Amino acid sequence: MANGDASKQRAALAALELIADETTLGVGTGSTVNLFIAALAARRGRLRRAVSSSEASSTLLRAAGFELVDLNEVDELNAYVDGADEATPARQLVKGGGGALTREKIIAAAARRFVCIVDESKMVETLGGFPVPVEVIPMARTLVARELVARGGRPQWRSGCVTDNGNHILDVHGLTIRDPVAVERDLNQITGVVTVGLFAVRPADVLLVGTASGVERR
Repeated sequence: MANGDASKQRAALAALELIADETTLGVGTGSTVNLFIAALAARRGRLRRAVSSSEASSTLLRAAGFELVDLNEVDELNAYVDGADEATPARQLVKGGGGALTREKIIAAAARRFVCIVDESKMVETLGGFPVPVEVIPMARTLVARELVARGGRPQWRSGCVTDNGNHILDVHGLTIRDPVAVERDLNQITGVVTVGLFAVRPADVLLVGTASGVERR
């Protein structure tokens, strides 16, 4: 296993220790989450039901024999486990490289505890090095792009990508994100935006960072 994959594996296994037995769990999307799902499958008694953030994760969870439920059917979601494309020591994140940002944000908002699992390469002091994904209603794509340019961003349409919600994604390069909460709230107000891949208003509650020698908990 490559060093990066080993660090992801350490973070994924550490998340298992934070999950109560027989719980209903929110499960995110991405390469580190895929390792978490594999670890869950090896300990199937730990999980009762899952709410998935993407069709890709749903496929893996079903293959592992887990029951999937709609978020609307859940009275309480104990925890949500997901990765990130960037993370700060303050547990603020950029997410959406896999295109599932809207469902990820909804489940994070519904969960009592948001556990984010990353390897150390994802840690930054200031968000924005990774392009910020913005999910948009298709007919509003160029309208939103103009608004993003006016804010100093360089939006690039993720051509050929249609989200599980039937929308498009603009990946915004060059944003200066000194105040992630303010930027998230501002971009969310642009007409035609579904959601923004900044997770700062609702950051992670726990950040597990896999390293070459272990796991750092923040």
